[in-house]
Amino acid sequence: MRPIPDRTLAAELPTLVGAEAGRTVTLCGHVHRRRELASVSFLILRDRSGLAQVVVRPGEAELPPEETTVEVTGVLTANPQAAAGVEITDPRITALTEPAETPPIELWRPTPAASLPTLLDHAPLAWRHPVQRARWELAAASLRGFRATLDAAGFTEVCSPKLVESATESGANLFEVDYFERGAYLAQSPQFYKQQLVGIFERVYEVGPVFRAEPHDTVRHLAEYVSLDAELGFVADHREVLAMLRGVLAGMVAGIEAYAAGALERLRPVLPRVPEQIPVIHFADALALVGAPADEPDLGPEHERALGAWAEAEHDSDFLAVEGFPLRKRPFYTHGWTGSTHTDDGEWSNSFDLLFRGLELVTGGQRLHRPGDYDAAIRARGEDPDAYAAYLQAFRHGMPPHGGFAIGLERWVARLVGAANIREVTLFPRDLHRLAP
Repeated sequence: MRPIPDRTLAAELPTLVGAEAGRTVTLCGHVHRRRELASVSFLILRDRSGLAQVVVRPGEAELPPEETTVEVTGVLTANPQAAAGVEITDPRITALTEPAETPPIELWRPTPAASLPTLLDHAPLAWRHPVQRARWELAAASLRGFRATLDAAGFTEVCSPKLVESATESGANLFEVDYFERGAYLAQSPQFYKQQLVGIFERVYEVGPVFRAEPHDTVRHLAEYVSLDAELGFVADHREVLAMLRGVLAGMVAGIEAYAAGALERLRPVLPRVPEQIPVIHFADALALVGAPADEPDLGPEHERALGAWAEAEHDSDFLAVEGFPLRKRPFYTHGWTGSTHTDDGEWSNSFDLLFRGLELVTGGQRLHRPGDYDAAIRARGEDPDAYAAYLQAFRHGMPPHGGFAIGLERWVARLVGAANIREVTLFPRDLHRLAP
């Protein structure tokens, strides 16, 4: 193999042209677009950092088809009329693969002008578009902010199994798999494991896929998505968990600002304001506010939208925490209500949903930590505690009061960019109908 010369990225060219115009540089990337005129041709090269213009005069080089990967060596030349004021002249263009087939999506256009099914069917190509790719760059920067915030707060990153022996949330939406001729399931969440790991590390977080056999074919549901989970020990109640969540959200916004400048420029999303204290409303008060029946067990999408509008109008906040959800709508490990408002008759819980611009983004709360409480809670639901023996063993050996939350990454990004469908921001979505690519 021939040696690869030192490579310059497209984004670096404007910083070099002032002092180093006339030097020879080498770029590598895809042919983004070709424009062939009578006296001159232009090749726009795309790499991970951006676009660069290559000027090709008659007889200098042949222009490979769009999307062919190439190596271009040429002279760094200042040109105020070129994008970024710089271009490559006198080029030597070497194709690094066979000529690329014509893509089904015109990636050189300002926006990917194709239907959502077309984008999803050709996702490995669609994500090459700079605007489309910018959406995942927001996600990646959010992940950096998530991790950095929790690392700084003394959390340990963990990796839990995705093949499990029992349901975490409910048995209604489990993917069953054959595990060496035994029944097993794809994990609905890392909940059981992150709770157990609190007994070891006190503060843990995980970034990983979760699986829900969702029977819903909606713009907000996926069968597999990326969950950002955190769990912390020695908490007083769910409000302490909410305070940690507030810091994480601020860190995710800071991560976008620090690491996704290019994506911000392309997409121009309105980044959320994260208040010092996220406004909170009790579930019962939330139902009354939106005119829902007092015995409603959950919030519907229309309720979430109305509450989001109220938070914006009353608190100038993109976020609203709804606390005290009915215990009957929460998993068995949820702690009962200990708040000072809304007399506790065993109905409410120390849990919350966080709404982001009128859409549920986060579920969190305080968990049970006493083995006797677990035994009672599981039996109250008509189940046998022995079915959860592997999970419950940690609690019999002493567990601190604890709680946590989980953020849906794709929902976060979809709300940031105003996507009409969560699949628009999911790299390779899985839903009722899609298992490829």
